[in-house]
Amino acid sequence: MTAAERWTSVQPWLSTLVRLAMAIILVAAAIPKMLDIPQSIIAVRAYRLLPEAIVPFVGTMLPFFELALAVVLAAGLFTRWAAVVWLLMMVGFSIGVIYAWSQGLSIDCGCFGGGGDVAEGTTNYPVHMLERAGFIVLGLYLAIWPRSKFSVDNWLSPKPV
Repeated sequence: MTAAERWTSVQPWLSTLVRLAMAIILVAAAIPKMLDIPQSIIAVRAYRLLPEAIVPFVGTMLPFFELALAVVLAAGLFTRWAAVVWLLMMVGFSIGVIYAWSQGLSIDCGCFGGGGDVAEGTTNYPVHMLERAGFIVLGLYLAIWPRSKFSVDNWLSPKPV
């Protein structure tokens, strides 16, 4: 078996694993925020990036959007587009972390609940950026190789993408 043949047989399984990992990450991010919407709003406000008029809307809607994207990824529906949306979100979150870091803000990102201003010196921005980089790698992989097992996409269009 050639390397290309091995890749062809392994890739859909690896894409399935990546797709489901992304869905789990989104659920883990969404649920704590959904359970405490006021705290989610505080987390969004802490970045000091958005106009105050839209902070409550973004803080309220973000966890529902994350959960909806998780469902789309878990189902394997429009997988490449879902990966692109994930990438846009992760780039946006990365910009937020870079901005907070560059401004000397000391905030908890609120990525998985909580969030807001914290005591100076308690934020580890390099770790947050490594985490975002890892999430971006997952999204890039799935955007490039969206074909996966047990997906609605596969059921709707059984020919390779």
